[in-house]
Amino acid sequence: MSIDIREPIITVGIADMRPGVTGRLNGNFLIEGTGLLSGPFRASADSTGVLLFDEGDRLVAHAPSVRLVAHEGSTFRISDVTIGIRFHWERKEDQVFEGNLILTARDAENMAIINEISLENYLVSVISSEMSGIAPHEFLKVHSIISRSWLLAALDRDNAARVPVENPGEDELVRWYNREDHDIFDVCADDHCQRYQGITKIISDMAANAVNETRGHVVAYGDKVCDARYFKACGGITENYATAWEEARIPYLVSISDSPSALPPVISEGQAANWISGSPDVYCNTHDEELLAEMLPGFDRETTQFFRWKVEYSGRQLEDIIRQKSGIDFGTLYDLTPLERGPSGRIKRLRITGSKQSIVIGKELEIRRWLSPTHLYSSAFVVSISKGPDGRPDGFVLNGAGWGHGVGLCQIGAAVMAKKGFTAEEILSHYFTGAGIKKIY
Repeated sequence: MSIDIREPIITVGIADMRPGVTGRLNGNFLIEGTGLLSGPFRASADSTGVLLFDEGDRLVAHAPSVRLVAHEGSTFRISDVTIGIRFHWERKEDQVFEGNLILTARDAENMAIINEISLENYLVSVISSEMSGIAPHEFLKVHSIISRSWLLAALDRDNAARVPVENPGEDELVRWYNREDHDIFDVCADDHCQRYQGITKIISDMAANAVNETRGHVVAYGDKVCDARYFKACGGITENYATAWEEARIPYLVSISDSPSALPPVISEGQAANWISGSPDVYCNTHDEELLAEMLPGFDRETTQFFRWKVEYSGRQLEDIIRQKSGIDFGTLYDLTPLERGPSGRIKRLRITGSKQSIVIGKELEIRRWLSPTHLYSSAFVVSISKGPDGRPDGFVLNGAGWGHGVGLCQIGAAVMAKKGFTAEEILSHYFTGAGIKKIY
C-alpha cells in the first residue's frame, strides 16, 4: 500500500460458519429498514437468510445480511466466541465489542458474525488482546505500529494473486496460509490474523495512549507500508519470509539475530541439534517473570516453555495424530526427516516415512499442524527416535526452539529490548531490515 491514506473503517470476523448466535445489545442499535433494537437477542440462519429475534422471541429482521448500527456509546456482547482456534490455548468466552454488528448468512445453516469498526479503535483492542496493557510503553508503541502496518498491508493484498498450495510432485505437499482466506470480512478476530477481543479485556490507558501517540504511523519500506509480521518468540534468530509463505524475498522480512551481535544461521542437522540444546544470550531468552507477566495475557502465560521446549509421543500416538490431521494413513511411522531448514532452524520441508508411504510436507505451519493435536510451538525442532525389541520405532521426542513462525518481529524479544531502554524506532529498525517509521494519516 502506498503512503498517504485516510483512516479506514474495517470489518472483523468475530465468528464464522456458526448456525446461530446469542448476545446482548447494550444500548440502542438501528436495524436498517426496521428500527431500533436493544437488549438480549438471538439469530439463526436458514435457506432464506438471517433471522434476528428480540428478547421476546419476536422476529425483528430477516435478510441475507442484517446490519445493526450502534448509537454513540452502545456496545454489543456475543456469547461463546472461540479464541485460539486450533491452538493449544483454544477456549470459549463471552466478548463485548464497540462499533456496528453485521450478521451475514453463509449457507442454509450457518452465518458469519462481523464487527464494523474504525481502524484506530480496532487497534486499541488488538494491543490489549495480543499483549497485556501494562507492558513497557515503548513496546506498546511498537505493537501499535506493526499491527497498524500489518492490517493496512493486508487490505492492500486483497486483489493480489496468491497460490496457497503447491504440489511439486506426487509425494510432496506444500501449503501455507494467508489472511486472504477470508472473503466477506477484512480480517478475523483470532491468531490467524491478529487477536481482537473487543473491549472484553480491560483496555488500559497505557494501551490506548500508545495507539493515540502513534496514530497513523506505520513501518514503511520506501513508499510502501510494510507487511509487518510478528510472533511470540524466535528462539534466538528470526526467519526468512519464504520459510513460512510463498517463495519470495521480502527485504525487510529477512532473518536477523535476536541480539546485538550476529549469530550464524542454523541450517544443517548438526547445527540444529547444537542450537536447540543450547541457551544463547539473546533478547527472547528471558527469565524475567515480572516482564512476562507485564506483557503476556493470562492464557499465554500458561505456556511456560517457549524459548526451548520438548514434546514426547509414543509411536502409536504420533501415527494417530498424523492420520487425523492429514487424512493419510502412513502405517507404522518409521522416520521424520528434515530436508530443508531456514536460518532460524525452522523446518521448511519435512519427509514423513511410514510402512505404507512416504510424503514430504511444508511449509512450517503445515508441519506444526500435522505433528500435534493442536500446533507445535514452532517447526524448529530435532527428532530423537527410540526403538522397541522388534527394531521398529516406538517413541518420538521433539526438542524445539521458539514459539510461532519466526518471521518479522519477536514479541518477547522486543519487550525485553524496550525494558532495556531501546526506543520504538530502534526496536523496529532491529527487526525490519531497512525499514523506517512514517506517518500516513
